[in-house]
Amino acid sequence: MSSAPARFGAWLAAILFVVDQATKLVMLHLVDIEAREPIRILPFLDFVMVWNRGISYGLFQQEHEFGRWTLVVLSVLASIGIAVWMMKAETKRLATALALLLGGAVGNAIDRIAYGAVADFIHLHWGDWSWYVFNVADAAIVAGVVLLLYDSFRSDEPRPGFDGPAR
Repeated sequence: MSSAPARFGAWLAAILFVVDQATKLVMLHLVDIEAREPIRILPFLDFVMVWNRGISYGLFQQEHEFGRWTLVVLSVLASIGIAVWMMKAETKRLATALALLLGGAVGNAIDRIAYGAVADFIHLHWGDWSWYVFNVADAAIVAGVVLLLYDSFRSDEPRPGFDGPAR
């Protein structure tokens, strides 16, 4: 790793991966969420168990082994691409965004390999409104996408060919 942002990103991705996997192991094996669900935490937060065999928001559900391993391969390839990009990051903000994506992608890929699906258990709701059930990795991926979008629109460095607003 050649830069401080890249080193920071690598550490952040590793920490996020460990936190994601630890929360899943605790929920599955210590709490035994599958036997005790739903567990009310707050009036708007429950822990419930959902095995997501698709991608974000349950899209593209895969019921067969071919689909499962296709998603694993795509996750691994995406993770490699994100890691290479992160190692070239020149700003801490970009490295942070990519680390969030990388840690989340690897965490969910490990679930697909180990369980055949991603373990989701956090459910936000209020009245009749209900959000998708997600996990720490999913939250990190969403935060990473938001930060990546922010970074693409807001840069600390002048962009080539842009002299600022017309006068």
